This record gives sequence, structure tokens and C-alpha cells, in this order.
Amino acid sequence: MTVTIGRRELLAALGGAAAAWPLAARAQQAGRLPTIGFLGASTPSASAPWVAAFVQRLRELGWVEGRTVTIEYRWAEGRTERFTVISAEFVRLKVDVIVTHSAGPVIAAKQATLIIPIVFAAVGDAVGTGLVDNLARPGSNVTGLSVQQTDIAGKRVELLREVVPGLRRLAILVNIGNPNSVMEMGGVKAAASTLSVESVTIEIRQAEDIARAFEAAKGRVDALYVCTEPLVFTNRIRISILAAAARLPTIFGTREYVEAGGLVSYGTNVPDLFRRAGEFVDKILRGTRPSDIPVEQPTKFDLVINLTTAKALGLDLPPSLLARADEVIE
Repeated sequence: MTVTIGRRELLAALGGAAAAWPLAARAQQAGRLPTIGFLGASTPSASAPWVAAFVQRLRELGWVEGRTVTIEYRWAEGRTERFTVISAEFVRLKVDVIVTHSAGPVIAAKQATLIIPIVFAAVGDAVGTGLVDNLARPGSNVTGLSVQQTDIAGKRVELLREVVPGLRRLAILVNIGNPNSVMEMGGVKAAASTLSVESVTIEIRQAEDIARAFEAAKGRVDALYVCTEPLVFTNRIRISILAAAARLPTIFGTREYVEAGGLVSYGTNVPDLFRRAGEFVDKILRGTRPSDIPVEQPTKFDLVINLTTAKALGLDLPPSLLARADEVIE
């Protein structure tokens, strides 16, 4: 009986730390809690729902921030050069796992370390961009969730044609410096060609290029496809304002763009991906090698429509499209 009471007291005193014991024991040898390096590709405010989902899932699994685990947050604010700087800092800090999203930050982290496990909450195509050998057995220190953007690019083009029945010329806004966006652009071009829609590419590399890109597209195209990645995500409100001024219907990869004034999005639920990333981190902190954790793919895709934006553009959306939407923002 005395032993049982002592055990309960110990567990209470640890506040759940026993659940995180395997890595905690190793980390304590170095006099610290297990540490997660969180590389946010955008800004803290833009990523807040994603971080909340990630931290909540960790808590459910026994990893309580400040008690059983430490999380070091760093923000690149859509600037590519920051990916390398932050990754190098995490290596110097000797974090136990790096969590990030999008191909650019993952590539930077992988170049910085072949030892520290890296979990990506979302990338467009993990195999196509060379982040892993294959989905079933990643084969390195990298694993996570692959959205397969190229595969669903065609669906987005089809949706745009429903929104704009007379769609003949489509502009593709792409950060040409992001390998995943380049792959997605290829998928969009192929899908557009199949549907007899001409496509033109509007390339950007930095925020300063965005306004010029819209000037180039204005009056030349019927709609705009935006390839999702950190630079455009950070500037999503600005992009929506410019698109509205240019009278361009837009389609994006995630709902956050539509919440910022974009017209339509079709893609995965990003907070859910970050929740699932928490499960990957849990396995790694308990001793599983990332190379032994298969890359997962989402199975559910959300269609979100901003009806206010549609009305501002003078679009009469088909009732069948609105009926299929997972959410209509008014």
C-alpha cells in the first residue's frame, strides 16, 4: 500500500512527465527537457490556429509545454533566407526534433542536419521534391504529411471552370524559387491544357514582385490560380485585395486564403495536419526513428467559398457548387 501511494504521489508531482519518460530520461542527463524546434514559415499571427492544434495534440499525448517539453518558436515571415538561418540555430541549440511545413523550410532543415529528426506538418509532394525516398519508408531523418498538391491541382482548375464558365485563359501565380510550387504549376498547366484552357505563368520570388505580377495579369486573363507556399501565404490579404481590384476570380489551396478575401479554396484542413504532426513528434520523442514512420497523406479535402467576394465580382455561382461546399463564407 505504501508503495502504491508513493507512486501516485510521484506521478502527481511529475505532472504527467512519466508519460514522456523515454526521452525525458535522456534529456535530463543533459539537464533539460526534450526540446522541439518549431520553424514557422509565415508569421505567428497567421500560424496561430496551426500552432494551437499542434500544441493541443501534444498535450493530449502527455507533452505539456513548459513542464514535460520545451518548444522553441522561430518565424521566417515568408522570407526564404530565414529558413537556413533558423535551421542552423536549431542545430546549435541541439533540439530533439524540428517541426516545420512547406518544402523550402524542410529542405533548409535537412541541409542543416542529417541527425536531428524533422517532421513536416504539410508539404506539397514529399517524394517529388526529394524530401523522402518513398512514402512507406522515408529512409532518412525526415517524415510527416504530404498533401500531394500536384494531384489535386486538376480538381482546382475544374472548380474554376465551374465558377467561370467561359474560362479560356488562366494565370498561375507561382513563387518560382519554391520547388513544390514549381511542381504544382506543372500540374496546373497540364490540367488546363486537358480542359483546353490556355495558361500563363506569373512568377514571383519576393513580396515586392506581387504588385507587378498583378499588373502583368490585369485584363489578360479570366481567372487566377495561386500556388500555395509561405511567401504567398504571408501576403494572402494583399493578394486578395489586388485580385479584387483586378476583377479576377481566384482559387487557392487552403481556407485561410478565402477567409482573407479570396474566392475559392480546395484543399486540406491545415490545423488537422498540425494535429497529426503532433502524433509524429510524440512517436519520435518516445524513441521511434523518423525513417521508420511512414509519410501520411490526407484523405479529406475541404471546398470553401467566399460568397461576399463572389458578389463583389458579379459572379452568379452555380447552386450545385454551393451545395457541395463544406463552408460558404458570407
